[in-house]
Amino acid sequence: MAKDPKPENGRPSGGASRGGSGSSASGKRPGGVPGKGAGGRSSAPQGKGRTRPPANVVTQQKPWGLIAGAVAVVVFAAAVLTYAVLQVNEANEGRITSADQIADLQTFDYAAGQEHVTTDVDYTESPPVGGPHDAFWADCTGTVYDADIRHENAVHSMEHGATWITYNPDTISDEDLSTLEDLVNGHSGLLLSPYEGLGSTISLQSWNHQLAVDSASDERVEQYVDFMTFNDDFYPEIGATCEQPAFIADPVVEGAASTELPNSDAPTTPTDASGTPAPATTSAP
Repeated sequence: MAKDPKPENGRPSGGASRGGSGSSASGKRPGGVPGKGAGGRSSAPQGKGRTRPPANVVTQQKPWGLIAGAVAVVVFAAAVLTYAVLQVNEANEGRITSADQIADLQTFDYAAGQEHVTTDVDYTESPPVGGPHDAFWADCTGTVYDADIRHENAVHSMEHGATWITYNPDTISDEDLSTLEDLVNGHSGLLLSPYEGLGSTISLQSWNHQLAVDSASDERVEQYVDFMTFNDDFYPEIGATCEQPAFIADPVVEGAASTELPNSDAPTTPTDASGTPAPATTSAP
């Protein structure tokens, strides 16, 4: 009977390992390191593995456009504010808060409620600043007259709070006359007219106050107009109207007789109609 052949090199035949020794079919090598074959190399397929995509590195950009826009807005706002402040300061330059700040201003003391008359009045001051006057006032709604209007009507306008600006037609320059016309035209409470024989080039008067100047560019002209016109501290008939359309349509000139107009009012209080004022005083510069 033949004997079983011996395995070559002393290895058992067949694929099974006896006693759990030797290499298994799972590819484990001695030492229990899985997945490694002979020589320590991995027995897994050597295909390409999955890789991460390269990270996108984003450099944060400074918003220079927004910054520049904000700076421009701030600069513009500062410029506007500066301009506004300068305009206000310029408008307030030379503005006064009391009558005695107007240099050479003369003041008088005519009482309220002067007599209404139809005859001519021999006024102490020229132009007059108060006293008896016509029952009808000259329109003083910013009215420019080209004739010497009747003084008795103009005095009544001042009783209503108006400033009457007069000029000497023989001595005033065209430039000064144009300046006065621009100042008066359309500004309620003002009236402008030539005044024959005026002792100065220009004279401004309101009830109990008067100022003579040589030029329309004198800063006191606007000071007077701004402060004295409709100043409740100085005129008798507060709230009275300056409107007298009939007088605009047909002005009553100096030397003409008193003319009846649609609007008139009575004296506010009965007083001495002599029209004699207290001595004039002049404010300090």
